Amino acid sequence: MADVNGVLLWYQCFKKMFFVVSVLLVSVNQASSLICYCSSGHCPNGQQNGSCFARPHSQCFSAVEQVYNEQTDLLEEERTHGCLPPEESGLMQCKGHLVPHQIPKSIACCANGDWCNRHLMPTPVVRTTTANPLYEGELVPYSGFLNIVFFWVAFIVVSLILVSVLICMYIRYKVNQKQCRRSYMDVEKKLILGGDAAKGLMERSTETSGSGSGCAVLVQRTIGKEVELVESIGRGRFGEVWKACLRDEWVAAKIFFTSEEASWARETEIYKTVLLRHENILGFVASDIRGNGSYTQMLLITDYHQLGSLHDYLKVSMLDSLAMVRLAHSAACGLSHLHAEVSGKQGKPAIAHRDIKSRNILVKKDGTCAIADFGLAVKYQSWSNELDLGMNTRVGTRRYMPPEILDETIDTSQFEGFKRADMYSFALVLWEIARRCIVGGITEEYQLPFYNCIPSNPSFEDMKKVVCVDQMRPAIPLHWSKCEYMQIMAKVMQESWKQNSGARLLALRVKKTLSSLENQIRQNEMRDDDKSLKIVV
Repeated sequence: MADVNGVLLWYQCFKKMFFVVSVLLVSVNQASSLICYCSSGHCPNGQQNGSCFARPHSQCFSAVEQVYNEQTDLLEEERTHGCLPPEESGLMQCKGHLVPHQIPKSIACCANGDWCNRHLMPTPVVRTTTANPLYEGELVPYSGFLNIVFFWVAFIVVSLILVSVLICMYIRYKVNQKQCRRSYMDVEKKLILGGDAAKGLMERSTETSGSGSGCAVLVQRTIGKEVELVESIGRGRFGEVWKACLRDEWVAAKIFFTSEEASWARETEIYKTVLLRHENILGFVASDIRGNGSYTQMLLITDYHQLGSLHDYLKVSMLDSLAMVRLAHSAACGLSHLHAEVSGKQGKPAIAHRDIKSRNILVKKDGTCAIADFGLAVKYQSWSNELDLGMNTRVGTRRYMPPEILDETIDTSQFEGFKRADMYSFALVLWEIARRCIVGGITEEYQLPFYNCIPSNPSFEDMKKVVCVDQMRPAIPLHWSKCEYMQIMAKVMQESWKQNSGARLLALRVKKTLSSLENQIRQNEMRDDDKSLKIVV
């Protein structure tokens, strides 16, 4: 019993101590809280006016709002005071006057001392919002008629676009078709694809993509298997040339030695250059490699010209003035086309031959020339300043080498030097042609340049001594001075083989001079024919 009474006594003592501690904590909390003035509706216990304790980190407020008084029919200010909660909502209420309200109101907050809000007098702020003009007035009911209008407008616009696209596609198709037809007519007229052989092959071996959008192209995939060699017609340091038959057309098949693969690859590359085709450039048909397991042949197939090279032709032919100038002028046209650069999206680079000689120029049936053998050619593109020398390390024919190559002073990084070297060699070819012209009943025997100064197979040192040290050139016969045409030919030669490469004529200048000379000879022959007719009559 005594134990029970002791427990009860301890319980009552603990209860009294807990009450005292609670009262002390509340007193301390109130002592550390902010005391704010409060008015009706914001005071504890429903008091009209009094005070309230703002919790830590909270503020006192004073608010004002305009309220309509029905008795006086006026807007009157109604002010309230109180404590705000310490949460974020209290902070937002202090900034409530910044938001537009339909009824003018405002609020001010403070926390700088007890009863600080009693003297705050915020002023009602009138903030009105402007109504969106799109929604002013009465709403117009949406009509189904607008749906129909929008549909037809969209249909017409789409139809016009489709018709325009179809018209553009049709015009493009017709233009492309016209270009293809014009290209084919040019081939037939000028034999740009290399003459009779390529023309016949093109007629037999054309293919398109099937869409009709492209021009016909020559099939070269099985050319090597279809070439039938007939007879050997020539042999040189690069290989052997055969007369061959390809699909019932005569062609020339040049078979390169296996050690001359670089020359075959280079010549094929040059022949496939864009815009290279010209009536005075040997017509290219195809290139291929064929073999039967025991040997391999690298073929280069071109047009066949039965008159052979200019060297062989001049040996057996004597020329009148017109035939001489026709050969010289056509060869100059081919060389000028090689040297010329054609700008454009698919332009042609300038090309220097580097091995101009009478054996590398062929004679066609109409008495004009075609330049061949591009195994040593060099290409130059001015738009990229790129000089392509190729992989072939061989040099040209020693007999036709200009002095700057013989004394090794040529600047191989400048394309212009290679063009000037071609002009020196071409001047020697002109000398060979002119010697076979009948002048006053006299014609010279065909000879190679420097035939009387060097052996038949001269060495590099032989040519260097004659051309560079002695500065000799082929002799100009005296009887040429009695003929106006031969004087012009001699002048062109002498200005093209000058020791100073920069002073030599360009191919275009030689071409124009020989063209004028050919026209002059033709006119004189026509006058002579007219005189003969008058005498006969």
